[in-house]
Amino acid sequence: MAEGFAITKIIITFVKKYMTDWRKFIIIDQKVLNGKPVIKDTRISVELIIEKLAEGETIEQIMESHPRIDKESILACLSFASDSLKNELTYPLAS
Repeated sequence: MAEGFAITKIIITFVKKYMTDWRKFIIIDQKVLNGKPVIKDTRISVELIIEKLAEGETIEQIMESHPRIDKESILACLSFASDSLKNELTYPLAS
């Protein structure tokens, strides 16, 4: 589990350093998947990519499963998710 966290932290650090403009790769269009954010020119949702990464798939495995997307598109999904979370109000759960 700690290994997965370390890899995720490395990816997020890379995204923050090199990939700040997710708008080149991610679109939101009501006609595509009911307005869910998707990778441009596909019907592959940001949600799906984040789920796959959370389940432990590597960027390379995702690209093999979805040959129409590239590494930059996957990193853009992470950047989009990061920006989305920055704008959300959250409350800590009582333990």
